Amino acid sequence: MEVCALPEPLVRMQYGTEPCEKNVLALTVVTAAGDIIHVGSKARKSSAGYYLARLFVGSEGTLGVITEITLKLYPLPEAISAATCHFPSVQDAVRAVISIIQYGIPVARVELVDESAIAAINQYDKLTLKEVPTLFFEFHGSTLGVQEQAEIAQQICLEQHGDGFEWSAHPEDRTKLWQARHNAYFACLQRQAGSRILNTDICVPISKLAQCIDHAAGHLKSSRLKSALLGHVGDGNFHALISIDPSSPEDMADAERLNALIVKDGLRAGGTCTGEHGVGRHKIQFMKQEHDLGALEIMRVIKNALDLENVLNPGKVLLI
Repeated sequence: MEVCALPEPLVRMQYGTEPCEKNVLALTVVTAAGDIIHVGSKARKSSAGYYLARLFVGSEGTLGVITEITLKLYPLPEAISAATCHFPSVQDAVRAVISIIQYGIPVARVELVDESAIAAINQYDKLTLKEVPTLFFEFHGSTLGVQEQAEIAQQICLEQHGDGFEWSAHPEDRTKLWQARHNAYFACLQRQAGSRILNTDICVPISKLAQCIDHAAGHLKSSRLKSALLGHVGDGNFHALISIDPSSPEDMADAERLNALIVKDGLRAGGTCTGEHGVGRHKIQFMKQEHDLGALEIMRVIKNALDLENVLNPGKVLLI
């Protein structure tokens, strides 16, 4: 792998997103025919032809095998601060995030963990955290800048009924503040012996986020299955972690029902069935709901042009 370091100022990964395609400059790809091709360039920007680098990165291995990647690198910020804040409801927490984004605070990361996940974390890590919806923030910039960002975020959170706002710029304290978020998935996995997690992954416009999370929470509460809500809420992406017994057809059927309801709500809101995890086999069923027939046909044309024999990751993304 070749890494290209660019002499440019810090460009923040806005709102905790993980858009790896944005950081790809160039690729070396092996096609289905066995040809080696190079796409993209090491220039800071280019408008020469189609954006093939993003096409291959976003294809989930169905169009070619990537063997070499040239990436952008960004310098570490001068200062990083982290913060947490408690809210009486998920809706209050989401409204706080929306207000912070509208205010223009350049939040590097903002994550939501609901009360169910916090309870699981307390059990998993033997902690005594307040079992209410919690936001986890990270701010990047200058020393004075991150302090100002945290102070404004705190004021906005208070206006949305938040309390217990705690922040720190010290690495050890930042790690401690974020510990609960880092362990949330594993904590939920341990709530039920032998369980597995079915993870939803919708992403919606920020303006529709509170509504969609509210609907998702209602769907989850209607089921006997244990569940929790986590989210990269700064970019409209959230996950429902649904615990299932993998040997139980009833559990699987109910989890799939909940997933379908949450996805349909997200699509109606103008969102997507998968914000970051990809389509694979599981979300093929939603492709016709998210994309019109013309768009799907173009995808099939591209697939057939590059892999007519369907040998690259067959059965994924599209039903050929």
